[in-house]
Amino acid sequence: MDEKQRVQEIKELLRRYDYEYYVLAQPSVDDYTYDMLMKELEAIEAAHPELITADSPTQRVSGQPVKSFETVVHSRPMLSLSNTYNQNELADFDRRVRENLPPGSYVEYVAELKIDGVAISLLYEQGMLVRAVTRGDGIQGDDITANVKTIRSVPLRVATDVSLPKNFEVRGEVYLPKQSFEAINRKRQEEEEALFANPRNAAAGSLKLQDARLVVQRKLALFAYYLLTDAEEELKPSHVDNLNWLKEMGFPVNPYFRLCRSLAEAFEFINEWEVKRPDLPYEIDGVVIKVNTLAQQKILGATAKSPRWAIAYKFKAEQVETLLRKVVWQVGRTGAVTPVAELEPVALAGTTVSRATLHNPDEIERKDIREGDTVVIEKGGDIIPKIIRVQLENRPTGSRPLAIPSKCPSCGQPLTRMEEEAALRCSNPNCPEQVMRRIEHFAGRNAMDIEGLGTALVEALVEKGLLKTAADIYFLHKEELAALERMGDKSADNVLAGIEKSKEQPLHRLIFALGIPFIGATASKMLSKTFHSVWALSRAKQEELEAVEGIGAKMAESIRTWFANPLNQALINKLEHAGLQLEEESNDMDRPLPFAGKTFVITGTLPRMSRSEATEWIETLGGKVSSSVSSKTDFVLAGENAGSKLDKARKLGVVVVGLKELEEKVNAKEE
Repeated sequence: MDEKQRVQEIKELLRRYDYEYYVLAQPSVDDYTYDMLMKELEAIEAAHPELITADSPTQRVSGQPVKSFETVVHSRPMLSLSNTYNQNELADFDRRVRENLPPGSYVEYVAELKIDGVAISLLYEQGMLVRAVTRGDGIQGDDITANVKTIRSVPLRVATDVSLPKNFEVRGEVYLPKQSFEAINRKRQEEEEALFANPRNAAAGSLKLQDARLVVQRKLALFAYYLLTDAEEELKPSHVDNLNWLKEMGFPVNPYFRLCRSLAEAFEFINEWEVKRPDLPYEIDGVVIKVNTLAQQKILGATAKSPRWAIAYKFKAEQVETLLRKVVWQVGRTGAVTPVAELEPVALAGTTVSRATLHNPDEIERKDIREGDTVVIEKGGDIIPKIIRVQLENRPTGSRPLAIPSKCPSCGQPLTRMEEEAALRCSNPNCPEQVMRRIEHFAGRNAMDIEGLGTALVEALVEKGLLKTAADIYFLHKEELAALERMGDKSADNVLAGIEKSKEQPLHRLIFALGIPFIGATASKMLSKTFHSVWALSRAKQEELEAVEGIGAKMAESIRTWFANPLNQALINKLEHAGLQLEEESNDMDRPLPFAGKTFVITGTLPRMSRSEATEWIETLGGKVSSSVSSKTDFVLAGENAGSKLDKARKLGVVVVGLKELEEKVNAKEE
């Protein structure tokens, strides 16, 4: 078997295994078998780049961030659904449907779970995914193809063993499973970043990230719910038939849909899932009711905003009453002091809730929340517990408004409140609670990952006065550790081994571990890639920092403020003295960059390189790649079948080069 045949065979196997794992949840092979096939495919494609195709499983994650999302006009508008919240309004919908159809028409409905996610359009030509577009304003949306390709349940090429329309569009909902959403918020909480309010917001934010390598970490998923074709006669006669056809093609279709032969059956479906929704591994916020027959859908048509043949029945968020026992104030590693409500434990949306974040003093004052109150709580996005209101009629006699602290509950120093911030803040860098949280963050799994140095041990070491800064970790002695309660020689040895191993962590982890406000793991990677050392980062000017992908003015100012603090400068010096690597080698640090300051536009099909590979190559050599030609463009890199960009370049007098010519220019400069 030659390489081309083997590549095709592996692709088919991996597509089948992806379908079994991500759509059917019935894997037929173990992870090792899958990974070995993927590695074999990568090796063959590396040796034979001409065999790489857009539908290859190796091409799911783009290696190059996009600069912006192109706006695309939908072939047919992506209308939004009208909402209803009670059965009378649903009965009115049924009446309108029947009044607008020929007398005596038999009407069936399809009831589907309303997934709490983001609407998406997937365009396929000859069975291959060519474009993925957000709903946008319904008329046009953003081209986010690179990001959607990271969703493993989305077919890059549709199964060839079923009948297919020539070209078709699949509409669906991209969503975050509960487990993925909770993991993202846990990580954001560790990094003291704002939590996503609900899975829908998290999914929307993930799809708009400019680097597909970050999107793949979010573990998004898809449910397909509608099929469109250029030729309507290619479609099956009913919506249920087309849902089943989508399943045959290999698309993930939510299994919980029901053909309802009366409105009463639709009500039964709604009532059933309002009770069962907490058991699902993803969030739903209602049920969608659609007229089943496509011919009737066409007769009913649509308003400017919504189809007349479908409606969304929205569930009310589950709410329960409980007693607010106490409000405690917690100090974070950056000094932010936030109130937390301790509640009488109560069952809510499938879990037992005993705490709820109150965010800041403004929320306490606005809702007049007091200890001893009976409060109504719900889960924001059915995930994060929050207090909706106080049952004032149950307020105990003699109740007093909560006292907002003026001093830090940990160190007793005065609290401040920045003009642009709602949170209280302790500005004492030696505050014991801050010290503990900073060291805990430094040693955490996403930072220096010091095995054995968990929360309890950090707190014990801080209380004993053995740790005052994160750098003190590297000067601990075995005798000090072994003398602690529940420790011994073996445990002390294990902790010291973990500390020593952490010195090998890459620069981006160290930058994140420093705990600079607003600088998370992703920003730390970009800073490491740009500056290559803590020292260079410490000297960077505001405009240099803002030039880094993903670093805004607020983040840049935070970096400069952090490094200007003498205590932080002392911390860095002590970490260097401890033997940590504060810089890393860069392949291009000591040589001139031939494309420095030059702007390129790429058009046409290039030999030996994809556009993303060419973009990465140019940027590695100091250049910038733009999507449009202007008078500021220095070069247009043109391949075969170059289009209007080439014509515009010639009109503007922009230099046009081929890949071979550009490579020769680089080689000449290097010589």
